Parts: sequence; structure tokens; C-alpha cells
Amino acid sequence: MKNHTPTLSAAVLCAALLSATAAHAQHPALQKAGDVQYVCGGIGIDESTAMRAAMKDYPLSLLFATKSGDYLAKIQVVIADGKGREVAQFQAQGPVCLLRLDSGRYTVKASADGGKTIDQGVEVGPAGTPGKTLDYRF
Repeated sequence: MKNHTPTLSAAVLCAALLSATAAHAQHPALQKAGDVQYVCGGIGIDESTAMRAAMKDYPLSLLFATKSGDYLAKIQVVIADGKGREVAQFQAQGPVCLLRLDSGRYTVKASADGGKTIDQGVEVGPAGTPGKTLDYRF
């Protein structure tokens, strides 16, 4: 009977290295629009994994995809507060956006190429509460 231990050990080592690489992948730099800090990215498996892992650290996350599930980028985003005042406007350069904004009620409008616009309302809780995710399917 052959000993498969070296092959199994090599497979476990490869899996651990891949997992560690994905865990240490950096997401793009934080940017600012109005009073909102944000980072958008998620292009490529490492960046996508890093962005999704960081979602728990942000009060609001936005996901952009087609109805069939293909990720989208270059989405125009406008965020208004509960009184209808615009607090931020930016172009999402990736399918995942992580936002730091004060607690409160917001309307987030996302517009894709071709003119399709989707508005969603969200209540962002105070620091330390679980973040919210808005999923936009165009």
C-alpha cells in the first residue's frame, strides 16, 4: 500500500497558503465623498475576498451585479439623508463598496450604464451594530 501522507500534506499546505494570501489581500484605499468615507473594489478573487471579509467592519455595504449574478463596476452612486439632502456622490469602481457614514436613514440611488436606476432605503445603526448590505441587481 502506498503512503499518501506527503501528497495530503502538500495539499493542506497549499490550501493554507492560498487562504493566508487571500486573508492578507488588501482592498483599495479609502476615499471620501462629502461626509462619507468609502472604498469600492472587488475585482479579482483576492480583492473580492478581502472586500467581502471587510464588510463586517463597515456600517453599510453595496453590491452591484447583473440579474444573472455577474459583477458590475462603474456604477453612479448618490446617497441622500433622511431629509432628502445629498450627502455623497461617487462612481463605484468595483462591484463591492464599503461605506462609513453616520447612523441614520438614507436613500441610496445606484445608476448603471444604459440609464437603469435603483433606489433603496436603509437605516444605518450606531457604531458597533451589525452593518447593512444593499444588493443592486441590474
